[in-house]
Amino acid sequence: MDHEHVRIEQTGSVVTVTLDRPGTRNACSMEMWLAIRDGFRRLAESDARAIVLTGANGDFCSGADLVAKGGASSGWEGNKLNAMRLLGESVIAVHDCPIPVIAKVDGYAVGAGFGLALAADLLWCSDRARLSAVFAKLGLSLDYGSSWLLAQRIGVHKAKELAFTAEMMDAARADRLGIVNAVVPAAELDAAVADLAERIAAGPPMALSMTKRMLDNAGSSSLAQALETEALAQNVNLGGSDLVEGMTAFAEKRAPVFRGQ
Repeated sequence: MDHEHVRIEQTGSVVTVTLDRPGTRNACSMEMWLAIRDGFRRLAESDARAIVLTGANGDFCSGADLVAKGGASSGWEGNKLNAMRLLGESVIAVHDCPIPVIAKVDGYAVGAGFGLALAADLLWCSDRARLSAVFAKLGLSLDYGSSWLLAQRIGVHKAKELAFTAEMMDAARADRLGIVNAVVPAAELDAAVADLAERIAAGPPMALSMTKRMLDNAGSSSLAQALETEALAQNVNLGGSDLVEGMTAFAEKRAPVFRGQ
């Protein structure tokens, strides 16, 4: 069910979603945004334990392609508000996926492509990555959730600076601001993210899924609400076999084998 320019491949418990549109820095047509939406909705119901979201051809994503080519529909010819709402469904599908999502960014991640990277749970990038909320240079406001995602990641004050200036950041600048989790040499990016994904995939899937949801909700909940949600989550974990396996493996000084039960 892959789209021509959106590949979904699974190796063990790790799924890789790759944007691959040569000659465009993986700019996404409306069809591609919807393929991302539908792909992540399917993955949310799959047996995957970690998802790597990346781009081919040396770039992550240069944002939305608003121009139709070869007589094809761009998806933006009609009701623009409806088109933006469809775009929003793609953001939600990535951000709310119950499985941990790692954005692996090489090259350019700008505009909606920057927002797509921010929608992931973790962001690893190469030392040649370039990131920007470029919208102001194009006469646009922030979109693809970046008004919320960027403020959540680095705070409103710094988010306004990046939005107002449309600064093109190198990897070191993005790291200093706290936008990325890590910067590694480009030649080492694949191996670093593969190792991270395998470590996450080896964890307890139900417990990590609930932990992800709790952390996502932390900014809008009170301490009392967080404690109640923690109690409910641990009640599920305390009745599962993954807890028994974790405790047993710890006592036996071996790596646990979690089954999501």
